[in-house]
Amino acid sequence: MIFYAQTLNSIPNFLLWLSLIILPFLFQCLANSSQSTTSIGVIMDVNSETAKQQRTAMQIAAQSFNNYYNNQNIVIFFRDSGRNPLQAASVAEELITKEKVKVIIGMETWQEAALAADLGAKFQVPIISFSSPPSVSSSLVQLRWPFLIQMSQNLSVQMNFIADMINAFNSQKVIIIYEDNPYSNDSGMLSLLSEALEKLNLQIEYLLVLPPFTSLSDPKGFVLDELLKLLQLKSRVFVVLQASLPMVNHLFREAKKIGLLEKESSWIINEEITSMLEYVDKSVVSSMEGVLGIKTNYCTSSSAYTHLQENFQAENTEKVEFKPRSNVLLAYDSITIVTKALEKMNTNSSSSKILLEKMLSSNFNGLIGDIRFKERQLYYTPMLRVIKVVDNDKKDIELDFWTPKLKFARSLREKTSDGIKEESLNDCVPKKWKILNDTNPLQVAIPMNPAYDAFVKVSQNQNATGFCIDLFQEIREILRYTYFDLPYNFTPFSESFDDILREVQDKTYDAIVGDVTILASRARNVSFTQPYTESGLSLILPAETEDSAWLFMKPFSMVMWIATIGILIYTMITIWFLEHHLNPEFGGPLKTQISTTLWFAFSSLFFAQREKISSNSARVVVGVWLFLVFVITSSYTANLSSLLTVQKLRSDRDIEWLKQKNLSVGCFNTSTFVKDYLVEVYNFPRHQVVDVENEDDILDKFKSKNISALFVESPYEKVFLNKYCKDYTATTAAYKFGGLGFVFQKDDPMAKDFSEAILTLAENGKLKNLEDRWLTPSNKCSNNSPSPEETESLTFDKFWRLYVICAATSTICLLVALLKKCLHKHNHYEEADQLPQGSVISESDNDNNNNDSQRAIRVGTGLNIENLMSLNKSATFGVRRRNSPKLETISISDEPGNLRRSQPAAMP
Repeated sequence: MIFYAQTLNSIPNFLLWLSLIILPFLFQCLANSSQSTTSIGVIMDVNSETAKQQRTAMQIAAQSFNNYYNNQNIVIFFRDSGRNPLQAASVAEELITKEKVKVIIGMETWQEAALAADLGAKFQVPIISFSSPPSVSSSLVQLRWPFLIQMSQNLSVQMNFIADMINAFNSQKVIIIYEDNPYSNDSGMLSLLSEALEKLNLQIEYLLVLPPFTSLSDPKGFVLDELLKLLQLKSRVFVVLQASLPMVNHLFREAKKIGLLEKESSWIINEEITSMLEYVDKSVVSSMEGVLGIKTNYCTSSSAYTHLQENFQAENTEKVEFKPRSNVLLAYDSITIVTKALEKMNTNSSSSKILLEKMLSSNFNGLIGDIRFKERQLYYTPMLRVIKVVDNDKKDIELDFWTPKLKFARSLREKTSDGIKEESLNDCVPKKWKILNDTNPLQVAIPMNPAYDAFVKVSQNQNATGFCIDLFQEIREILRYTYFDLPYNFTPFSESFDDILREVQDKTYDAIVGDVTILASRARNVSFTQPYTESGLSLILPAETEDSAWLFMKPFSMVMWIATIGILIYTMITIWFLEHHLNPEFGGPLKTQISTTLWFAFSSLFFAQREKISSNSARVVVGVWLFLVFVITSSYTANLSSLLTVQKLRSDRDIEWLKQKNLSVGCFNTSTFVKDYLVEVYNFPRHQVVDVENEDDILDKFKSKNISALFVESPYEKVFLNKYCKDYTATTAAYKFGGLGFVFQKDDPMAKDFSEAILTLAENGKLKNLEDRWLTPSNKCSNNSPSPEETESLTFDKFWRLYVICAATSTICLLVALLKKCLHKHNHYEEADQLPQGSVISESDNDNNNNDSQRAIRVGTGLNIENLMSLNKSATFGVRRRNSPKLETISISDEPGNLRRSQPAAMP
């Protein structure tokens, strides 16, 4: 029995542990069932070193996507093409039919891509090809292969690059070498290169065609024999257009032996061969020293590139540093194109056409550059780099940059004692014409005599200071990595801005850092940055307060005054009604009552009233009224103070007033365009426009009445009024200039970079900090002070609720008082009717004891002792209190305040 009980107890424990083990598997199965899996096929030559790196890059991109999205998953199937088109077509069909892939990527040759694209059109599967047809029009490609996406670099761009390099050597003829491969693109590349050479009037002197390396029994001897033929030719510019890595090894070893790699010879290799340099041994690099290669420029500062490089570094621990090449980055971006298309698609949708449309609509910043497609072909303009092979661990150094529009950054051939000058550059894109270094700094002109020292101040034996200098240093800090710390050299100038602008146009200076106004006429010859200050023309005048006998009325609008007077009268009437029957201070003749009430209402405006309030209703009315008085008097005082303290520019003093009065106006002698504008647009006589030199000269001419106004640009107005806001005021004229900016040579890309940096400083607040430091450094004039135009009359709209509350309170108290009065009268008549015929309240005259002098008085509920004493004569009254059956006798003598009251007696 004990064993049976233990068994029963162990069964629940066993089931509990079993459920804990099974539940995670069930949850995992449910999660996997909710995921949408997309299969991708990749076809490449898996044995090549490039393909191995591309495979790693694709796996990293896929893993990043799978880690980020829980409901979507991509799986990559890699297949070997062997660089054989038929084998590539076979594995492509296998991927489509058996693995059910949604996209196929790869195909390094056009023959492979064409066959795969045929299958893609048949099965409606998008094909992303790393190659493109060299000589087939894009319209025919789209018609023949509707599911083909060409993600290859434009070969014509690279051929134009090579042609420009040859032209830079001042050579009219060139020798072309390529290895014949029936599955390569060399024939198409050759035709593109021929077209590029013809545009520059260059010729192909000799075409050396080498058979496939695998077909040669003695490659060393064959290559040597072919190279010996080249010794008899005049041209010493060689272009290796296409060659495998083993052929490259033999080619340059034998060329070095026979002297074809001497200094008078120039060798150029294409980008594919350049990317192989990392995998050749040191002996081959030694034989290739001095050869020029091609690389696609890309930026290595993005987080995606860093992530990719770190993963490569983890798998290649034996290498000190590994930098993925452009073809590897292209493979990474190809997976990104698919993942971004999946993000845009509905997870339930599996249409290949929708997937194709989403991929073609890609528009993002990839590792290789901007990824977008035009006519199903990768559409972007690459920046190419010229590298020079060197015999050291680095294996190459970078010399120059080239784009189809700007061509080379500088001349490739600089004659020095060492031949071609070597420069080491950063990986990020340098958007400039020339490479800056300590020996070739940016030549910057700065003005010695600016309008204000706050912008630029040049002192002897001291560094230049000012707003423009600090702004330049902030921009330099932002662009330090793009322009290699941006070395510069300041050169002060005393000429006019127009003269120095011509020197920038003539390339004597690279830039101008100062308070240069952006004008359309100047922008035709030089490039300006984004303006760092606001634009506009300002008119500065001596400040004059606008005098007015009715200025005290200005704090309130007319409606406000009417409402205030109305509520004052209404409150006065209400208080009089509530108090004149009960309060002796509001009693007496009607004339006295009215004057007392008026005085009470007026004195309450200053909280100086002395009359006491007796009734509770009147106290409520007065309390609300005093609160209203406090608000409106405070508002009136504040607005009147603002009107009296803020100096106003007289409304009649404007440009037309200056012209009618024939008054002289000042203008900086360096601002010739402002002077021309005053004469040509505003029609000022030229003799009325007086030149001023600096700040002291402005003050002297204002004091001596030589000028009555000053026309300056808005930034100068800010600096001037910051010091002299109490004595001068300004208004903005209608005309707008372009603001102040820095100057660069025409179409210099550095101007665009400086503009972006200025916008960055404006967005992060540093530009405002510089303005506060240099242009408005003191607190003499509050920037928050309202201008004369901003000081306006207070309107009824801002206080109407308070007026309504006050009026409503008075009305309610008035209605309550009227209701009480009606009730008093009603109760009075009821009590009088209940008295017997003989029960009258009698009054006896103590002065006359005659019975004829006795008179009956009927007393209502409103009777009080004060009313009885106001009779001013001796009398005896019988008074019955409300709800009491007894009479009370009250005797009053003729002496004031003498009152005798008898015990109550029962009513007869």
